[in-house]
Formats: sequence, structure tokens, C-alpha cells
Amino acid sequence: MSTILRFILLAAVLLLCPPKVQAEKMVLMTSWTAQAQFAGYYVAYEKGYYKEAGVDVEIRHPSLTTTPLVCLRREQPDAIMLSLMSAMDLISQGIPMVNIFQDSMNSSQLLISRRDNDPLKMKGRKVAIFNPDPNYLAYVVSKKEQLNFQIIRCTSHINLFLSGAIDATMATSYNEYLQLLQSGYPLSKESVYRFSDHGYNIQEQGVYVSRSYYQDHAKECQQFAKATRLGWEWVAQHPEEALEIVMKYVRSDHSATNLTLQRRMLQEVLNLQIDADSKKRDFCVRRDMVEKANKLMLACGLLKHSVTFEELTIP
Repeated sequence: MSTILRFILLAAVLLLCPPKVQAEKMVLMTSWTAQAQFAGYYVAYEKGYYKEAGVDVEIRHPSLTTTPLVCLRREQPDAIMLSLMSAMDLISQGIPMVNIFQDSMNSSQLLISRRDNDPLKMKGRKVAIFNPDPNYLAYVVSKKEQLNFQIIRCTSHINLFLSGAIDATMATSYNEYLQLLQSGYPLSKESVYRFSDHGYNIQEQGVYVSRSYYQDHAKECQQFAKATRLGWEWVAQHPEEALEIVMKYVRSDHSATNLTLQRRMLQEVLNLQIDADSKKRDFCVRRDMVEKANKLMLACGLLKHSVTFEELTIP
């Protein structure tokens, strides 16, 4: 075979079978250690949805005492999970962030008091919040309801609550609340204040990137969002199989938890994803909740300036 013929055949093969394009790398930092709260992301990775979408996602978990701002500065992830209020706070500080995927449609926040006390009648009492989480709603309800809580920042508030060292604690319905139930602590209806039932229903976790990153990687961000949605939809249809994937990450991350807690957590996280109005998993930021959060945070001095829906979302 002549050299010219070999060259022609090689060129034809290359045209028919072009080389694979290297998937774009995206480092995703979760908001907590490995747990069922992130099941959809784990599934999207393990099932190959990210790979099929052309995005090479690396999932990282922070330490127990690392704030989102520290993660942004130290770890420098491409994408980070933040609550809606946290993202608004960063934007007001001059750090432009844009939401590329929203997996929470409702607030999970609870205020739980000891000994059947009404949380809204505990003026001046000691209320624990997890450090370093700012937990904006604790400050909002304290000021708006004129309760003047003594905010206690700690990394083990459940233990403080059980020991009686504090009067009440902030909790999420998918984590600390379930831990208290699992511990056998008696919780009455009167002692659990659900923020979503009292005009404070504000979306929580979403995935954010800097606006400059989105401008340079719009296609990758959009493909990431589509693949993540597929992941969560698969989780909703196959919760027990998804739980097996979650526990793989839990073991790898050495998270202090158990299968029973993770099963109940996953169920609650899936419930929180259902929008109260549409009754669907819409996976998007709601304008009315941004406006509500903006109003509450401004009134309590938690924002340096007003933050709009347009600043948070993709045009």
C-alpha cells in the first residue's frame, strides 16, 4: 500500500471517528459532609449523567467548621451549595453569585424549645445555632418578634440541647430534628416552631457560581443543571437504590450517621423539593421568596443593600 493511500485511509478514519472532546471540569462544593441531602448529585455522578452531558464534575465536601465564604476563598470551587439567604448576603457584600440549580423549594428551618415551652414566648432565652452557619432566620424571628434571643454559636448544639445547657435550638427538619427524634427526646407540637408555617417559608439550598464563571461556562452550567435534575428525578423514583449510593459517600467521607437517619433524611429532602403551589419539583428560584427574604433581611440589618431576583438568576 502506498504512503499516499495510507494517508487517505487514515484521514477517512479520523473523519468518521473524531477524537473525544475532553469534558469540562467543574468542582462542586457541598454545604455539608456526605449525607442524603446531596443524593441527586451523587446519583448524577454515579449514573454517568454528568459525563453524558459533557461535564466532568468533582464533588467535594467541606469540613464541619468551614463557612461558604472560606470555601470560596480557600478551596476555590467552581460551584458551591448555598442557601438563598446566604447567596443574597454574599451578593450584598460585593461577591456576585448566580444560581444555576435550585433543589430546595421550601424552608426546613425549625426552632425547638425544651419542656413544651412555646418558642415565641422565650424572650431573652439561650438559643443555639450551628457555627459557622449564620442562620439568618434565627436573627429575623428574634428581632421581628422582639424576643432578643441570646444566640449561642456551637458545633454540637444537639448535645447542648439534650443536656439542658440551652433553652432552645435551631434545627432543620431533615437533620437535627430527626436526630432528636431518634434519640428518644419527647417533642410536643407546642415546642416545635416551623418557620414555613408562620410566613417565613424561604427556599434554601441551591448551586451557585460566580457570575464571571457563568459568563465563561454558560453551556457547562446549563448541562450541569439538566444532569442534576435527572439525578434527583431518578432518586425520587428509586429512593432505596439512591440510599445505597448515599451510604457509599457517607462511608468514604467518614460521616457520623446511620442508615435509618439517612433514609428519613432522604424522604424529608424529597418532600421539601415539592413546591407548595405547583405541587411539582420545579428546581428553580422563586421571585416571591427572593423578595420576601430581601425584605426580612433588610429590616433586620442582615443585608448591606437590597438584592433583586435578577441579581441571583440567569437572564
